[in-house]
Amino acid sequence: MDVRKRMTGLAAAGMSGVLLLTACGNGEDLTGGSDDAGNGGGGSIDIGLIAWEEAIAVTNMWKVVLEEKGYDVTLTDVDVAPLFQGLENGDVDLYLDVWLPTTHADYWEDYGSDLEKINTWYDNAVLTLTVPEYMEDVNSIADLPEYTDELGNRIVGIDPGAGLTRVTKEEAMPGYGLDEGFELVESSSAAMLAELDSAIAEEEPIVVTLWRPHPVYAKHDLKDLEDPEGLMGDAETLHSVGREGFGSDYPEIDGWLRDWEMSDEELADLSVKVIDEYEGDPEEGARVWLSENPGFLERTLGADAEGLEF
Repeated sequence: MDVRKRMTGLAAAGMSGVLLLTACGNGEDLTGGSDDAGNGGGGSIDIGLIAWEEAIAVTNMWKVVLEEKGYDVTLTDVDVAPLFQGLENGDVDLYLDVWLPTTHADYWEDYGSDLEKINTWYDNAVLTLTVPEYMEDVNSIADLPEYTDELGNRIVGIDPGAGLTRVTKEEAMPGYGLDEGFELVESSSAAMLAELDSAIAEEEPIVVTLWRPHPVYAKHDLKDLEDPEGLMGDAETLHSVGREGFGSDYPEIDGWLRDWEMSDEELADLSVKVIDEYEGDPEEGARVWLSENPGFLERTLGADAEGLEF
């Protein structure tokens, strides 16, 4: 789907000043931060989006909620490096899917001191190497060197700038001796998922870099390979992060975000609704999920949830 595309050219070009970003919301190009910060149901806000599935799900969910509360919301689909640069520069107001302590560690080290960590909304995220369930004899990353030929000497990965790519390339592959027989194919999450779909349709062997939470686990029978050396890292936490001054400029939104948390089941259901059932119209998928989960709104927005209808 188009919303998954990454603007990797920006990162490759090293653009650290004005971000030439494509806005996915009000049809305008984003060349600066919000002109009108808002409280009490008004103003505009720019939310960055790295098109990972859980990010697509929760970002569209918050877009729908905030627009119902009177905000003008722009979603900006961009790669990881220019997104963090945009937050630091104030070109982007908010990002909802920072993975810590591993996946976005390098970016957090470079930019975190200039940003506002608002909350932790999910605490069970993991990075994995994953195979289809029908690969019965492959159960651990340590098993993979025995299957280099069957797997075509390939581990199918995602974006070159992703933390998952770095951990796989710099930690797991050398640690398990995979760098001698395997190539990590760097592409995008969409390309990885397309290869996974194709391989499973033919029941062919494949190993991919993947992460939980992800709606593909609801689509296919998959097996995360055991990581006896712990080289893919421990479970991570997902955070919402604002540019410097976000809390004072958006106190109402800041307050809602601080009360936001999601269970495994809630996030999985939302992701399936947004990514799969309403592919091509993620906002409608978010609306349907919100209409089916009024308790989530009451828990997150408190009294401000009164009167909201989706």
